[in-house]
Amino acid sequence: MKAREGDLVETADGLIFDVKGLVHPPKRVVAFIRYFPEATGERKREGLAYGKVYSLSKRYRLLKEKFPKYVVYDPVFDETLCEVPLSDVKMHYKPVEKLQQLRKANSLDSLQSRALQLAVLLKKKANIPWKAVGVSGSILVGLHTPNSDIDLIVYGVENCRKAYSALAEMLNEKARSLRRYAVEDLRKLFDFRSKDTAVSFENFVKTESRKVLQGKFLTTDYFMRFVKDWNEVEEKYGDVQYKNAGYAKIEATVVDDSEAIFTPCKYLIENVKVIEGANLQPMLEIVSFRGRFCEQAKIGERVVAQGKVEQVFERKRGSKHFRLLLGNSPSDFMILK
Repeated sequence: MKAREGDLVETADGLIFDVKGLVHPPKRVVAFIRYFPEATGERKREGLAYGKVYSLSKRYRLLKEKFPKYVVYDPVFDETLCEVPLSDVKMHYKPVEKLQQLRKANSLDSLQSRALQLAVLLKKKANIPWKAVGVSGSILVGLHTPNSDIDLIVYGVENCRKAYSALAEMLNEKARSLRRYAVEDLRKLFDFRSKDTAVSFENFVKTESRKVLQGKFLTTDYFMRFVKDWNEVEEKYGDVQYKNAGYAKIEATVVDDSEAIFTPCKYLIENVKVIEGANLQPMLEIVSFRGRFCEQAKIGERVVAQGKVEQVFERKRGSKHFRLLLGNSPSDFMILK
């Protein structure tokens, strides 16, 4: 089984996890719990009720309390992660296959129909193949509600760049079905995310208001994820050794934002000034496996960021450098200077 960012997997005991990244240990997949059977849950599927958990801290807490076997120390990432043994996976949900099902379905509910509309619009406008587009999130596993978001995924670097340009163009059209978040939308998003990322509303608006990968399609929230295709990912599990090197707050200039639209995202940085914490050099990049840190800064911009410092040892090259990893802690952030 090859699972990647945006896929969901379900275990024999009914737990549903969302897969993170494209590098996974042998016979396991790095994935964080998202839905779980719960008698009082608000989401229903085939007569069963499910609860949903969003913040990382709550996900870890739930697993440690009820399903501790999925919380393991990973020696390559030097981190305690949620990892699901492939032997436990009962269902592997793939976004491209789900979108194909929606296209062939005789009847769709309102959210499924709207997701398909957006996918058709994006596919046509960007001129990308159907095999490069999928639908993820709650729709993928049939646990959506009428108020759920539309989560679309595009695969492949070239397809993603075309889709990004198409989205930006559509957002700038006058008679448009897509629009960027208005201030009131950003307030709702801030209230939701502030439990999991600590920044001021003013700084939040500066970055979020200009993003292309999120917004409204008609009256429904959408979020896009852009993911590299398998043949575009060189790293295999164990090729790179990551080592926890502390925690730091830095100031830096973004010198390459070419991977800012992908999940995982990456920003190459220079002129790094350590404000607090581990002063380890060379600090060459800011990275995150969380979609919320995509499009956070552009080339030439000065940023302030806080997160986990990792030493990155590339075994083949024998090279070492440091990076700032965002998204593991509610205190992590990246804002414009």
